[in-house]
Amino acid sequence: METLPYGSWPSPIDAALAAAHDGHPEYVGFVGDEAWWTEPRPTEGGRRTLVRRRADGREEPVLPAPWNVRTRVIEYGGHPWAGAVVDGRPLVVFVNFADQRLYRYELDGEPRPLTPVSLVGGGLRWAQPRLVIDRGEVWCVLEEFTGDGPTDVRRVLTAVPLDGSAAQDRDAVRELTDGRHRFVTGPRLSPDGRSAAWLAWDHPRMPWDGTELVVAGVADDGTLQRQRTVAGGPRESIAQVDWSADGSLLYVSDRTGWWNLYRDGSPLCPREEEFAGPLWKLGQRWFAPLDGGLIAVVHGRGATALGILDPETGEIVDAAGPWTEFAPTLAVHGERVVAVGASPRSAYEVVELDARTGRARVIGAEHDDAVDPAHYPEPQIRTFTGPAGRDIHAHIYPPHNPGCVPPGDELPPYVVWAHGGPTSRAPLVLDLEIAYFTSRGIGVAEVNYGGSTGYGREYRGRLREQWGVVDVEDCAAVALALADEGTADRDRLAIRGGSAGGWTAAASLTSTDVYACGTIIYPILDLAGWGTGETHDFESQYLETLVGPLAEVPGRYAERSPTEHADRITAPFLLLQGLDDVICPPAQCERFLERMAGRRVPHAYIAFEGEGHGFRRAETMIRVLESELSLYAQVFGLNPRDIPTLELSK
Repeated sequence: METLPYGSWPSPIDAALAAAHDGHPEYVGFVGDEAWWTEPRPTEGGRRTLVRRRADGREEPVLPAPWNVRTRVIEYGGHPWAGAVVDGRPLVVFVNFADQRLYRYELDGEPRPLTPVSLVGGGLRWAQPRLVIDRGEVWCVLEEFTGDGPTDVRRVLTAVPLDGSAAQDRDAVRELTDGRHRFVTGPRLSPDGRSAAWLAWDHPRMPWDGTELVVAGVADDGTLQRQRTVAGGPRESIAQVDWSADGSLLYVSDRTGWWNLYRDGSPLCPREEEFAGPLWKLGQRWFAPLDGGLIAVVHGRGATALGILDPETGEIVDAAGPWTEFAPTLAVHGERVVAVGASPRSAYEVVELDARTGRARVIGAEHDDAVDPAHYPEPQIRTFTGPAGRDIHAHIYPPHNPGCVPPGDELPPYVVWAHGGPTSRAPLVLDLEIAYFTSRGIGVAEVNYGGSTGYGREYRGRLREQWGVVDVEDCAAVALALADEGTADRDRLAIRGGSAGGWTAAASLTSTDVYACGTIIYPILDLAGWGTGETHDFESQYLETLVGPLAEVPGRYAERSPTEHADRITAPFLLLQGLDDVICPPAQCERFLERMAGRRVPHAYIAFEGEGHGFRRAETMIRVLESELSLYAQVFGLNPRDIPTLELSK
């Protein structure tokens, strides 16, 4: 056991290892009896591929590079593929990221386009494909740009011919809805094929504010008729809808303050916990009905479990196993349930649950310890007290290395991590990026500040018109509490975050003196700019609830924007940005840096070509981690081993 200062502990978890394990399986489904899913490839340009699990247990990638199975609908994407066995062979349709076209693929051939290319604005984009074999169609969401502006867009449900006749002909795509709603999710068809259900909402609402559940009849000619809203509204968020085998309508609503499951309007398992979450991606699934009447559910409070709900008794039997967090993706086939689960000791892996026996096992993307797990962090679930006595939920990751201890009276540096969204949360799972720091002697505090999901509508409502206030206060309260209790060094606190977390990091540096430095990743920095055309359509009116109506409170937009108060920043910072980011565009960073000119605050700005909102390439993530560590080393007086020195300019 070596006695070494915090921040200088040798670690086997280098940036390349952390980058190689970034991302996780997503969008599970069945093709016949086989489980399929998408999986990241950070070392292959950050693409995502389809993976199948054969009957003999072998995992095989389905599509080689450069095929990238990912849709840009609402920019955050959604379920990008569907498959079925037709004439004894797998038939798959998927969205390719590069051109956003929908493709048909049979395993012995090349992918063939089903949809055309449009040169208008952002073009044509597709999500949540569903094979309707008896009609020879793919039913899905179409996002169609009608002009060059980010909000020149319409979204409708469509039927795409499977024969390829629409590959060069937009008019061959059959529209199922009329575009009366700004946003729609993909249709779920009833077991008899005679009804369809989907969700819809309009600006300025976000889907966690309020959505409508729409039901329509499916006529013999495949048109949707008698569309009607059966649940939801401006202040009721319905996050998912589906049909049970007997034709009952199932959905998750937060009408009681918690997302709970309903059948034909009646609650099935009323609890003060969440059976859904924020709908950031079309096609996220928190429940899936089984043929026998039971329902697979992802549920919990501040964390999620996988369980089987008996709708007649309201009882849930959770899957036994090491997993403490399940992602919002589910698929069922017979009595088999496939999900994606993780824990503080394992990354996300594909899990299969047998609803008859209750047995759960890993069937794909199995976690493999790349290093001795003794180097993994040992997190603590904490609740802190914030302003006005409010609870603040957080995960605390103290420095941890089995081969090192600090000098007797030294307190460790800590970095507060602010998650994105902001209507989201930080899950308690193994993250090698966190381990990269904790194994070197730097603590991490993930704060699920007011506004985070997982704790009911009241908790997430704390951020209403308070963005840049509550999130900043809660992060600071956790940081200072750690210092006051002797867990962290008060003089060596930092904050970091990406997207909305980047906003919180930047706003914290302009409005508090808590932090000695900060890392700001693809952030929002100028509220007025972001709220008047500098972002994509999905979030273009998000600030109406987070900050307030711009027309009514313009001063609030200026008051809270880091760009307007760059003169207040005295702490060194690292600013990281993707040049292809259309959600938080580089222009925001550039204006912010212009305001910093001549202020002689040490900082670095690194912009990455080919990266958008969320870094996906291994080489990018390596540079990000090493640069971030170098910032802390220089500001905190640390001596990490074998990392390039980040050049800080003034």
